[in-house]
Amino acid sequence: MQEVNQGPKSPPKKPLFFYYIIALIAVFLLNALLFPTLMQEQVAQVSYDQFLSMVDAGEVTEVALDETNQQLVFVTGTEQDRRFYKTGIWPDDGQRLLQQLRDNPDITFEAEIPTQANPLLSFILTWILPIFIFLILGELLSKWMLKRMGGNLPGGFGNAMTFGKANAKIYVQSTHGIRFDDVGVTFSDVAGQDEAKESLTEVVDFLHSPQKYAEVGAKLPKGVLLVGPPGTGKTLLAKAVAGEARVPFFSISGSEFVEMFVGMGAAKVRDLFKQAGEKAPCIVFIDEIDAIGKKRDSAGIGGNDEREQTLNQLLAEMDGFDSSKGVVLLAATNRPETLDPALLRPGRFDRRVPVELPDLQGRIAILKVHAKHVRIDADVDWNIIARATAGASGAELANIINEGALRAVRQGRKTVRQEDLEESVETVIAGAQRKNAVISPKEKEIVAYHETGHALVAALQSHSAPVTKITIVPRTSGALGYTMQVDEGDHSLMSKAEVENKIATLTGGRAAEELIFGAENITTGASNDIEQATKLSRAMITRYGMTDEFDMVALETVQNQYLGGDSSLTCSAETAAKIDQQVVSTVKAAHQKALDILRANESKLHQLSKYLLEKETITGEEFMHILNG
Repeated sequence: MQEVNQGPKSPPKKPLFFYYIIALIAVFLLNALLFPTLMQEQVAQVSYDQFLSMVDAGEVTEVALDETNQQLVFVTGTEQDRRFYKTGIWPDDGQRLLQQLRDNPDITFEAEIPTQANPLLSFILTWILPIFIFLILGELLSKWMLKRMGGNLPGGFGNAMTFGKANAKIYVQSTHGIRFDDVGVTFSDVAGQDEAKESLTEVVDFLHSPQKYAEVGAKLPKGVLLVGPPGTGKTLLAKAVAGEARVPFFSISGSEFVEMFVGMGAAKVRDLFKQAGEKAPCIVFIDEIDAIGKKRDSAGIGGNDEREQTLNQLLAEMDGFDSSKGVVLLAATNRPETLDPALLRPGRFDRRVPVELPDLQGRIAILKVHAKHVRIDADVDWNIIARATAGASGAELANIINEGALRAVRQGRKTVRQEDLEESVETVIAGAQRKNAVISPKEKEIVAYHETGHALVAALQSHSAPVTKITIVPRTSGALGYTMQVDEGDHSLMSKAEVENKIATLTGGRAAEELIFGAENITTGASNDIEQATKLSRAMITRYGMTDEFDMVALETVQNQYLGGDSSLTCSAETAAKIDQQVVSTVKAAHQKALDILRANESKLHQLSKYLLEKETITGEEFMHILNG
């Protein structure tokens, strides 16, 4: 493929020529059909005898002879109300009409039509004006199409000099440092990512004092790749590096390199690095780099499609620029496994910085950072909120703070309390409360026993997280109730006993329904529990190696670990059938365990369920008080 030149493009002659031809034909049709018809409608046609009657009555004021068309054109009325008529000439009239017109001094007659338009004015109105209107419409239509195509169309009426430009957002140094959307970002605005900040501090230090590294012979990494789940603060970290280094910051998304014209993506890459070289030292940030950095293959003809051209140009530019000049390339992605190996080798992206989900202390720090801009009560316990949000990203924690502030406003308060934040956690997890939901007393009783079954099985097992809240208030997510368990701290590992206990807890709701209402009256309320229990049981066998039959054999692979973790089996059909049998037996054993626990504590099940029906929501302290009472 021939690379598209970046220089100015002349307007395309052929499309413009066709447009002018169409416009000219339209003007001809207007002059041939529309304009004569409009002019004719201004002159009414009458019979000759009617004309004579109007002359005899003294209604006619002007008469003109049209020798070309053999017509008489005459005018009636005053200057304020003039009406034009025409009639054919009667050949036998002779001199009678002429004499009659002469005898009447009020009638003016001549051999020229008084309604004839000015030739110059007629030419302007019928030719010049329509052509001018068509030119204006063509100009507006061209600009509109240029705007719809992203402003990058080569030639036409648009700006041809924008072709091949990177269009990256540039943030430069000011008196307030580097500011993004009117907000200055530094490392103090980033919490919960201490390891990532420590790794990036070296980049900042190099941009501040490059001679210190030059004396030792150390070279700055050309590229730093930030990887992690969505919402963990990868983009924020890149902005913080620019804010700390106080150097120009180029920000562009990987999808902006993808264009409809061949060579546009490569041209944008060249222009981006050209601009960065002119403003060195600086930082270039490419967000979602997996849009252009995917592994190359031979799926297309020769494997030389537009995306691969863009990737090849990026690889060449990274090889070509000198890191000693202070041009640092930062990139972010949540799909690192899809990137091309040539992009990840040393000399290109030398450093890979994981930006993982925050731990307990990280969540506390993130909550405090976002709480700086919100009026929070001094007695808010951040530890409780952080423990209830295990597995939440920085963006989700920021949303929790905002939801708490919104709830405080709805309640008519000017500060955010502990209850607002706890309710916002539940809103993010299970949705808002459905206050107007109508549930029958029978269904409400079933939900109460279901949730109490979960809580009892969890509380009467060892190696289980303590119950902190039980509710049967419906939520917008579709849940008619839920049981909340919160660990005292973060756990990175789970033992086999903990996994089995968790599966048993998940089956506790259905077990309570069977025990109290009978197996024939079980409901669909356990659908989510069944899904989670099955998934956890399958993971024990295929990924965690917690069975004697398969031992430590990997039977499943996980793709896109940062985007949900889709899994696929890597075994034969016979082995897959055995895995299914193991999953069924594991869930059955956990289900039976839950039934045994509830049968042994049926009186407590009734007592707790009745109390939950009365209160609708109970705390973990109330639950344990009744259980131990």
